[in-house]
Amino acid sequence: MQRETGEGLHVAIIMDGNGRWAVRRSLPRVAGHRAGVAALRRVVQRAADLGIARLTVYAFSADNWRRPAAEVESIFWLLRAFLRLETERLRQRGARLQIIGRRDRLAESVVREIEKAEYATAAGRGLQLCVAIDYSSRDAITRAAAGAAAALANEGSPSPDSLGRLLTQFITGQNGEVDLLIRTGGEQRLSDFLLWESAYAELIFTDRMWPDFEEADLDAALEEFARRERRFGGVPTARVSVDRLPAGGRR
Repeated sequence: MQRETGEGLHVAIIMDGNGRWAVRRSLPRVAGHRAGVAALRRVVQRAADLGIARLTVYAFSADNWRRPAAEVESIFWLLRAFLRLETERLRQRGARLQIIGRRDRLAESVVREIEKAEYATAAGRGLQLCVAIDYSSRDAITRAAAGAAAALANEGSPSPDSLGRLLTQFITGQNGEVDLLIRTGGEQRLSDFLLWESAYAELIFTDRMWPDFEEADLDAALEEFARRERRFGGVPTARVSVDRLPAGGRR
């Protein structure tokens, strides 16, 4: 699926509801996270099939450290397993994996798996899969502001435009702005996720818990996105037509 400009879509997903999914089934919360990994595999494959350019998913926020230690340990065990098992598959598909967020608080074993996966998929030119781990958008903006201030230190009184351009460069990097942001699990908030990049994103909230999220749910979100009128503060622009979705994306 392509925008009218020909650039690929950037879809972001807040993968919420793993723990509640498990609790409702009288299962340990880790079972929900395990089912959530399976959902991620499905969605990554579907995103690649649909020609989505970038998929950014919220795996572990900076605030998630407040969870019980046993649950946090289980999440990172599943993360390492995902990286070990999926890296070669992503490489073969031509996908590139990137991890955003802090790494200084992660265990060395996790950082090693991240670096190996990023290196192995660095040449990918297909789907760009970005996973946010120990991520806080406020923290990213704060760090970007410090970097921009240092870069402009010799300019005296930099213009708001130059500061804004540098902030965007430092914050978004290669990520670019988000076109469509989906949150599962019934909550309707951004929870400190890609705040700068989502300034003009279309937002879709679904009650479906993340472990139950299927390929058809992604298709439905994209069709809803295609019906939205994106004005960016100006007059209406041409919308993405559902007819332009790949045949498999219309259900």
